[in-house]
Amino acid sequence: MARAPARAGIATTARFRPHALAIACLGLSALCSTVLQAQTPATQPDASSTAASTDTTAQLPEVRVSASALDLPLEESSTPVEVLDGQALQLRSAATLGETLEGLPGVRNNNYGAGAGRPVIRGADAARVRILSDGSEIQDASTSSPDHAVAFEPLLASQIEVLRGPSSLLYGGGITGGVVNVRDNRIPTAVPEKGYEGKIELRKSSNAREGIGLFSVTGGQGPFALHVEGLKRSAGEYEAGKNWSDKYVTGSNNNTWYGSVGGSFVHERGYIGLAYSSLRSRYGLPGHSHEYEDCHLHGDALHCASHGGEEEAPDGCHWHGTELHCTGEGEHEDEFALVSMTSHRWDLRGELQDPLPGFSRARLRASRTEYAHDEIEHGEIGTSFKNNAHDARLELEHQRIAVGAGELRGMIGVQHSRRDFSAQGTEAYVEPTLTTNRAVFGLQEYRRGDWRFELSGRYEWQSARLDGLARRGTVKHDMGSVSGGVNWNFQPGYVLSTSLSRSERAPTAEELFAGGIHLATNTWERGNANLKSEKSSNFDIGLRKTSGATRFNVSAFYNRISDYIYASTTDRYEGFRLIDYTQRDATFKGLEASASHHLNTQWRVGVFGDWVHASFKGGDAVPRIPARRLGVNARWERGPWYAGGEFYRNAAQNRIAAYETRTAGYNMLNLHMGWSGKLGQNQSYELFAKLDNVLDKLAFNNTSFVKDASPLRGRNLVVGMKVNF
Repeated sequence: MARAPARAGIATTARFRPHALAIACLGLSALCSTVLQAQTPATQPDASSTAASTDTTAQLPEVRVSASALDLPLEESSTPVEVLDGQALQLRSAATLGETLEGLPGVRNNNYGAGAGRPVIRGADAARVRILSDGSEIQDASTSSPDHAVAFEPLLASQIEVLRGPSSLLYGGGITGGVVNVRDNRIPTAVPEKGYEGKIELRKSSNAREGIGLFSVTGGQGPFALHVEGLKRSAGEYEAGKNWSDKYVTGSNNNTWYGSVGGSFVHERGYIGLAYSSLRSRYGLPGHSHEYEDCHLHGDALHCASHGGEEEAPDGCHWHGTELHCTGEGEHEDEFALVSMTSHRWDLRGELQDPLPGFSRARLRASRTEYAHDEIEHGEIGTSFKNNAHDARLELEHQRIAVGAGELRGMIGVQHSRRDFSAQGTEAYVEPTLTTNRAVFGLQEYRRGDWRFELSGRYEWQSARLDGLARRGTVKHDMGSVSGGVNWNFQPGYVLSTSLSRSERAPTAEELFAGGIHLATNTWERGNANLKSEKSSNFDIGLRKTSGATRFNVSAFYNRISDYIYASTTDRYEGFRLIDYTQRDATFKGLEASASHHLNTQWRVGVFGDWVHASFKGGDAVPRIPARRLGVNARWERGPWYAGGEFYRNAAQNRIAAYETRTAGYNMLNLHMGWSGKLGQNQSYELFAKLDNVLDKLAFNNTSFVKDASPLRGRNLVVGMKVNF
């Protein structure tokens, strides 16, 4: 029997250290006090608008980061931020968010076939990486298991922001990896000038015979705007690189249907809007094996006995627990497991300028999600997962205040989320749980000359309740987090930044209450209701050059995490493991860098790379850490034409944790080209093509739980057409 994580009727509470609680409360009190004192707007000009540039080349449009809370320009962030938009986003967009962001410095893909892939940032994944839809958390089941897809369609994103390090604190404590904020057009923020605007895009891929069609249209009149968008994807099993044991990766098919409709009321001082979106996806699960589904526990040991005296099932047969199931001649049966997922989501978004005396902006984000997916095995539903959740967030930004020779501005906010999660079936390793989280947070920014200082704090209360048939209990955690950062424009176009934070993360319901078999990871999981919250001390330092022919961004980080929660293997039978969620101090450190140089008006060349080293106290390696990567890229533009490519070396990962296997290194070459033109005064089109994995390398991803069964795609030609109107 699985060990019960909490006795019936017992509630346990983990408390934040008193001195840290005092710091957090004092910090938030100071923020609130500052806001209350801000009754008149500052007369000094916006420092961001007075920054001069000595760049002699054409200036790029200013990119602002909405997830930075104060909507800062990209170059003013005190911690590393990567923004994908426009053509760069179009060329990187893929079926999953992890695959879309793969290749950005510090970001990898935790792929599980072609249908599920979550970003891994700085070696952290799952609950240590928060995924947002324009500031509101995407509620799905992707943090509970790597075979669960992120319930979002990247091809309809307008911009993706990746915030690494302490800048993510305002969205949750202990997010040591970072925040991925996906911006979209589901709720219009303005009425199109000509009354309508939109796009149509078609794509076709050689590998997996994938076809994609999508549209996005916004129209409006007077103060009202309406947006409609949709997408259809159909893809078979993909081919891995040369020398793969089979032509196709079994169970790597992916079919998706998505639609959304949203409307808003737009005023000169802001907007308020509501949108409904529906996502349906049906994708295979490579490596999802039922070889060990008869395993059970004898105390603290795995027992995986033979089935009725037979070591192996006869040809054409398989085991369902202790029952032998054979397919008759002519009987059709799926050879692999697949997921049938649905997500219905409502979003409410609004912004208002000058909402109250002393405040310059109010920002509201709220969502409600009804998520469900069935895991289908041999044509029958094996396990059903449901997640009914909502999230609400309100921010108030106060007006600027002149303080000495500088100015002060900032914001305060509140957030509430609720997650009702359940699973039924053969892999219901977590009984029904209800998790609620309430938080208050704030940020203050002070500018003086070439200096920018930032201080933020967050305090949250989390309650996780188990409502099982045999096990019941509630676990509570109170957590405080604080962060400070400094930016110094020591020379025009050069920025030196540093930040320091202390944050906490409460354990998830799965880490607290798991108790059963989990075939997606070939494990029997046991949670621990006595887990304490993680406490991390994080340091970032970076140097950026943001103008001129040569530009670069180099950053280093060091995270020391006390009571790091991880799955410790305590017993093993062949490829099946018994894991206990436990805690141990760990350290993450690494480097991320990118640089580019414009040779002339047509050519740009660059280099990029990343490295992360993660160890437990004592020197043991943390599991599934990506290997170092180093690459070069180039871009050519002339008139309506553009072309480019990248080549990088992903090193072998020889530093592995217990029960892991070495992952070989590989070289990756990707190329792209395109041509754009006009169809009329307000219409344009673009034809593009990209060839990924040109060398057709057989490559494996060390961050994936099923790396050996799900290698990366082989050579793949994608051609597409986009029409803007």
